[in-house]
Amino acid sequence: MKKVMLKLLSAAAMVGMVATSAQADEAAMAAAGAEVFKRCQACHSTDSSKNAFGPSLIGVVGREAASLPRFAYSEALKQSGITWTEDNLRKWVSDNTKLVPGTRMRHVSITDPAEQDYLIAYLKTL
Repeated sequence: MKKVMLKLLSAAAMVGMVATSAQADEAAMAAAGAEVFKRCQACHSTDSSKNAFGPSLIGVVGREAASLPRFAYSEALKQSGITWTEDNLRKWVSDNTKLVPGTRMRHVSITDPAEQDYLIAYLKTL
Protein backbone atom coordinates (compact mmCIF):
# COMPACT_ATOMS: atom_id res chain seq x y z
CA MET A 1 0.00 0.00 0.00
CA LYS A 2 2.83 2.37 0.84
CA LYS A 3 4.44 1.79 -2.60
CA VAL A 4 1.11 2.46 -4.32
CA MET A 5 0.72 5.73 -2.42
CA LEU A 6 4.27 6.76 -3.33
CA LYS A 7 3.57 6.02 -7.00
CA LEU A 8 0.35 8.03 -6.87
CA LEU A 9 2.10 10.95 -5.20
CA SER A 10 4.90 10.77 -7.74
CA ALA A 11 2.39 10.70 -10.60
CA ALA A 12 0.54 13.66 -9.11
CA ALA A 13 3.78 15.59 -8.83
CA MET A 14 4.56 14.82 -12.48
CA VAL A 15 1.12 16.04 -13.53
CA GLY A 16 1.74 19.24 -11.59
CA MET A 17 5.09 19.71 -13.32
CA VAL A 18 3.50 19.10 -16.72
CA ALA A 19 0.77 21.64 -15.95
CA THR A 20 3.36 24.14 -14.77
CA SER A 21 5.43 23.48 -17.88
CA ALA A 22 2.39 23.90 -20.13
CA GLN A 23 1.51 27.16 -18.38
CA ALA A 24 5.07 28.38 -18.86
CA ASP A 25 4.90 27.44 -22.55
CA GLU A 26 1.61 29.32 -22.94
CA ALA A 27 3.05 32.37 -21.20
CA ALA A 28 6.15 32.29 -23.41
CA MET A 29 4.00 31.99 -26.53
CA ALA A 30 1.81 34.89 -25.42
CA ALA A 31 4.92 37.00 -24.74
CA ALA A 32 6.21 36.22 -28.23
CA GLY A 33 2.73 37.07 -29.55
CA ALA A 34 2.89 40.46 -27.85
CA GLU A 35 5.96 41.15 -29.98
CA VAL A 36 4.12 40.06 -33.16
CA PHE A 37 1.15 42.22 -32.09
CA LYS A 38 3.34 45.32 -32.33
CA ARG A 39 2.59 45.16 -36.08
CA CYS A 40 -1.12 45.44 -35.25
CA GLN A 41 -1.13 47.99 -32.43
CA ALA A 42 -0.91 51.01 -34.70
CA CYS A 43 -4.51 50.28 -35.72
CA HIS A 44 -5.94 48.07 -32.95
CA SER A 45 -6.52 48.83 -29.29
CA THR A 46 -6.14 46.46 -26.38
CA ASP A 47 -8.53 48.60 -24.34
CA SER A 48 -12.13 47.37 -24.40
CA SER A 49 -13.47 50.91 -24.16
CA LYS A 50 -11.49 52.22 -27.14
CA ASN A 51 -11.50 51.52 -30.82
CA ALA A 52 -8.68 52.93 -32.89
CA PHE A 53 -8.46 52.94 -36.67
CA GLY A 54 -9.48 49.28 -36.26
CA PRO A 55 -11.68 47.77 -33.55
CA SER A 56 -10.47 46.79 -30.10
CA LEU A 57 -9.17 43.23 -30.02
CA ILE A 58 -10.16 42.54 -26.43
CA GLY A 59 -12.09 39.25 -26.48
CA VAL A 60 -11.64 38.77 -30.21
CA VAL A 61 -11.03 35.01 -30.02
CA GLY A 62 -14.46 33.40 -30.33
CA ARG A 63 -16.25 36.65 -31.15
CA GLU A 64 -18.44 37.13 -34.22
CA ALA A 65 -16.85 39.37 -36.84
CA ALA A 66 -18.15 42.93 -37.11
CA SER A 67 -19.97 42.66 -33.78
CA LEU A 68 -18.43 45.38 -31.62
CA PRO A 69 -20.56 48.45 -31.09
CA ARG A 70 -19.13 51.85 -31.92
CA PHE A 71 -17.10 50.66 -34.91
CA ALA A 72 -17.92 51.19 -38.58
CA TYR A 73 -17.15 47.81 -40.16
CA SER A 74 -17.14 47.24 -43.91
CA GLU A 75 -20.27 45.73 -45.42
CA ALA A 76 -18.11 42.81 -46.56
CA LEU A 77 -17.11 41.98 -42.99
CA LYS A 78 -20.65 42.53 -41.69
CA GLN A 79 -21.95 40.04 -44.24
CA SER A 80 -19.13 37.51 -43.78
CA GLY A 81 -20.77 35.42 -41.07
CA ILE A 82 -17.32 34.72 -39.63
CA THR A 83 -16.59 33.86 -36.03
CA TRP A 84 -13.01 34.57 -34.99
CA THR A 85 -11.93 30.99 -34.36
CA GLU A 86 -8.22 30.21 -34.30
CA ASP A 87 -8.50 28.89 -37.85
CA ASN A 88 -10.26 32.02 -39.12
CA LEU A 89 -7.77 34.25 -37.32
CA ARG A 90 -4.93 32.40 -39.08
CA LYS A 91 -6.61 32.92 -42.44
CA TRP A 92 -7.27 36.57 -41.63
CA VAL A 93 -3.74 37.46 -40.61
CA SER A 94 -2.33 35.47 -43.50
CA ASP A 95 -4.48 37.13 -46.18
CA ASN A 96 -7.50 39.04 -44.92
CA THR A 97 -8.53 40.20 -48.40
CA LYS A 98 -8.69 36.59 -49.54
CA LEU A 99 -10.83 35.57 -46.55
CA VAL A 100 -13.15 38.58 -46.87
CA PRO A 101 -12.95 40.28 -50.26
CA GLY A 102 -13.98 43.89 -49.90
CA THR A 103 -12.72 44.36 -46.36
CA ARG A 104 -11.31 47.80 -45.62
CA MET A 105 -8.44 46.49 -43.51
CA ARG A 106 -5.05 46.67 -45.15
CA HIS A 107 -3.56 43.31 -46.03
CA VAL A 108 -1.36 42.17 -43.14
CA SER A 109 0.34 38.97 -44.32
CA ILE A 110 1.60 37.19 -41.23
CA THR A 111 2.20 33.89 -42.99
CA ASP A 112 4.71 32.26 -40.64
CA PRO A 113 2.73 29.56 -38.74
CA ALA A 114 4.83 30.07 -35.59
CA GLU A 115 4.12 33.82 -35.59
CA GLN A 116 0.43 33.05 -36.08
CA ASP A 117 0.55 30.67 -33.08
CA TYR A 118 2.23 33.33 -30.97
CA LEU A 119 -0.21 36.04 -32.02
CA ILE A 120 -3.24 33.87 -31.30
CA ALA A 121 -1.79 32.88 -27.91
CA TYR A 122 -1.47 36.59 -27.13
CA LEU A 123 -4.96 37.44 -28.39
CA LYS A 124 -6.37 34.73 -26.11
CA THR A 125 -4.98 36.66 -23.13
CA LEU A 126 -6.87 39.83 -24.04
